[in-house]
Amino acid sequence: MNTFQVIAAAALLLAGAQNAHARPVSYPGGWTVMQTNDDQESGLHIHYSPTATYSVGYKGMWMRDKEAQFHGLQLNILGKRWNQPQSQANFYIKSGAGLAYSDKGALSAELSPAAFTGISLDWENRRTFTSYENRVLYAGDIDKTFMQKARIGIAPYIGDYGDLHTWLMLEVRHTPNDRDEFTFTPLVRLFKGATLVEGGVTQRGEALFNLVIRF
Repeated sequence: MNTFQVIAAAALLLAGAQNAHARPVSYPGGWTVMQTNDDQESGLHIHYSPTATYSVGYKGMWMRDKEAQFHGLQLNILGKRWNQPQSQANFYIKSGAGLAYSDKGALSAELSPAAFTGISLDWENRRTFTSYENRVLYAGDIDKTFMQKARIGIAPYIGDYGDLHTWLMLEVRHTPNDRDEFTFTPLVRLFKGATLVEGGVTQRGEALFNLVIRF
């Protein structure tokens, strides 16, 4: 286990919570811990929402193929929310800046300023879910990537408040610079109260695991 993964695990053990949605802005005064893992990278995002329209906090990433780390600050802005009687939609802008560090080959011990930005949209009602997000990352000679992904999901049953809620989803990720340009991941999302957990496996047999806790 590398240093980044140790820090991520410790942060998760310290988290408590209330509502669980995988969204980058919480309620005013709320803290959120997001820990993500897929075939490309592991990430840790700890943010505080002063208002219901933006959040700011620490962002860390471990990029496996690049053998590189990113550490910096991330700002999430809720650009628009559409509340309907039976559904809700959200539009976010997510940007960050910090430093990237590489341990790979000729770039070993390379340190570079790094920044990223992207958008995120989602729409859901109690039965169906759709989302789209993208990200452009620039880290000098260490990494320059564009990524986009979309999800569709369905709830096999409609739970009441406080119940365990289940979603069955399919995620499609497109990373043009990768050898495997498209990744398809069937996954299950579970959430109850303050905690959300997601798990799945790509078409290449690689695992996805995400955890969100609000408090």
